[in-house]
Amino acid sequence: MRQTWRWFGPKDRVSIDDVAQAGAEGIVTALHHVPTGHVWTADEIAQRQAEVGVLRSGAPSGLRWDVVESLPVSEDIKKQKGDWRAHIDTYRTSLENLAAAGIEVVCYNFMPVLDWTRTDLAWERPNGATCMRFDLPDFVAFDLHILERAGAEADYDEALREEAARRFAGMDTVRRKQLAKNVVFGLPGAAESFSLDDVRQHLAEYDSISKERLRSHLIDFLSEVVPTAERLGLRMCCHPDDPPFPLLGLPRIMSTEADYRAVLDAVDSPANGVTLCTGSLGARPDNDPVAIFRALADRVHFLHLRNVTIEGDALRNSFFEDEHLGGRTDMIAMVEAIVAEEARRRTEGRADWSIPFRPDHGQDILDDLGRQAQPGYPSIGRLKGLAELRGLYRAFERVSGA
Repeated sequence: MRQTWRWFGPKDRVSIDDVAQAGAEGIVTALHHVPTGHVWTADEIAQRQAEVGVLRSGAPSGLRWDVVESLPVSEDIKKQKGDWRAHIDTYRTSLENLAAAGIEVVCYNFMPVLDWTRTDLAWERPNGATCMRFDLPDFVAFDLHILERAGAEADYDEALREEAARRFAGMDTVRRKQLAKNVVFGLPGAAESFSLDDVRQHLAEYDSISKERLRSHLIDFLSEVVPTAERLGLRMCCHPDDPPFPLLGLPRIMSTEADYRAVLDAVDSPANGVTLCTGSLGARPDNDPVAIFRALADRVHFLHLRNVTIEGDALRNSFFEDEHLGGRTDMIAMVEAIVAEEARRRTEGRADWSIPFRPDHGQDILDDLGRQAQPGYPSIGRLKGLAELRGLYRAFERVSGA
């Protein structure tokens, strides 16, 4: 397990110095300032690599850009509208430039309209820590009473609609605006953000796109770009839906093991792989992230290790970001399975035997509480998670004799 850390560039409140002191071995980042659909040029990639490679003092950081997260897929590609073919050409050019710079792993997602969705970005825990939360009644209140999506009532039962109405009635103007801002927060660190009108427009354009059609669009996209990635020695890996159940009437196509298997089989290449996120998959009670990892292990190119606690056993639930060793995913069993898979890969002589992982998200604790870093990406909370995961990994390495 190669220990990596997500960094949002020079504006990140968590610096490269902080990352180096945390003991991470590599960086996960992206050119967040480049609009979706534009080429990532060789010069821009080199500039980001240079920023990763140096401390404030000017001394080498010892870090390198290991994983791209994310090279975004445009809404035009997802909907196969507008400039989608030109955007695929642009995507291939960006892959060429990344490979020329020595980067091998490219994470992306195919979630329509919104990336991860939360209703609270700083929900307070009993010990004073804060974390991100998805509260289902609050989300329904947003959908019904703030976004006012046409036909939304049919997506929820009467009890949930009534609870959402009570929640909305109890919110002051500040809370209503904050809820809307949280839900349409957009892509973490990205150049774009969405207004409510933007969301409404995108939702209208998805009216005619079923789950099956969206999956076919993903397969079409991969059929175009995976041969380029394979030729270049790149490993592409799709992040699961977050949360892994339908929202706002939009189709979800990467929420279960079966979803992944359909896409991996349709474009059967070692360059077409999985970003396995234990937190995203674990937010659905019928998913077992450890079992999913074991089933798809041969094609897992990147790992997001985080944990959530869900509040119910229905497909859609409220949940919050728990500590890395808390929550519903058995993280001890997860790390044990990863060590076993890496041993198998070494036996096969695979160059990619060491799977990059990052301590994903984390609770804001101690000085994080005043840092105002990227929501979900605290310094000390992730350091705590990295230390815990590193300890598990080294223990299982010793037991396995690796």
